[in-house]
Amino acid sequence: MAAWMTWRTAMDRALYGADGFYRRGERPAEHFRTSVHASPRFASALARLLAEVDEALGHPARIDLVDVGAGSGRLLANILATADAPLAARLAPVAVEIAPRPPDVPERVEWREDLPDGITGLVIANEWLDNVPLDVVEQTPDGPRTVLVDPASGAERPGPAPSPEDRDWLERWWPLREPGERAEIGRPRCAAWAAVVGRLVRGMAVAIDYSHARTARPVYGTLAGYRDGSTVPAVPDGSCDVTAHVALDACTAAGRDAGATATLLTTQRAALRGLGLSGARPAVEAAHHDPRGYLAALCAAGEDAELTDPTGLGGFGWLVQTVAIPVPAVLS
Repeated sequence: MAAWMTWRTAMDRALYGADGFYRRGERPAEHFRTSVHASPRFASALARLLAEVDEALGHPARIDLVDVGAGSGRLLANILATADAPLAARLAPVAVEIAPRPPDVPERVEWREDLPDGITGLVIANEWLDNVPLDVVEQTPDGPRTVLVDPASGAERPGPAPSPEDRDWLERWWPLREPGERAEIGRPRCAAWAAVVGRLVRGMAVAIDYSHARTARPVYGTLAGYRDGSTVPAVPDGSCDVTAHVALDACTAAGRDAGATATLLTTQRAALRGLGLSGARPAVEAAHHDPRGYLAALCAAGEDAELTDPTGLGGFGWLVQTVAIPVPAVLS
């Protein structure tokens, strides 16, 4: 017999329950390609962004570097290896992750399940918000109804009307008009992002994710499943990753309400190009007098191209919000 529940409850159990997908230590790179694992040049770009934040903060004796949804911890390890030595020596790196700590994570990285308080520095949330569980609503002839799902099969049926809070969020950020239209209520993600920004004393928080805006919401939503490098049906039974794209414009407003003093909403392509990843191919003449250098530059250009491809990783949205410092000019 089916055990019907809301998508938010089903996602939470499937991803973060006692034997959930991430609780048992599954790593994102084993199931889908991420910027972190596509190239270490992603970390080098974020190391440059960290240097910009450090400059804006006045080079404090300690600077926090927090990776929310750290996965394997590779991003932090790569940034520590890439950052200039004087800056790296002042870093206090923190991985926020519910999965067990991998053995190869540098000893100096603090591994914890919850956000630290009082952050002065840089917070990175790379492909984190898309895994924050949310409810799905479908418009019916009788008005919007919360969608219920059977976690064992993925079958769906209409449930109760959304709560007043969810209806308010829908009207502001994802209004439904025609029967059959669906929306993914991003209110829990707004709250999660506000919790990040609210912990900034001074510094910057960056959310990086596939996203959409109010002017172009997907009519039928974006729920998807990933397993072993393939897209699979979004069945919330714990066997696969279950994600949905992020309404970063709604998160922007939540971050401002939480205390952000400056904001930039851009794309990964634009941000990484500003941080030096141009993707430009080296001049072929260099192959004659420096063949090894030419091959290294050619490899870097290829990696930059993948990271900034507007139809792939470069299409990610970047939500940059700061507290008490400006958004670096290299981004804007």
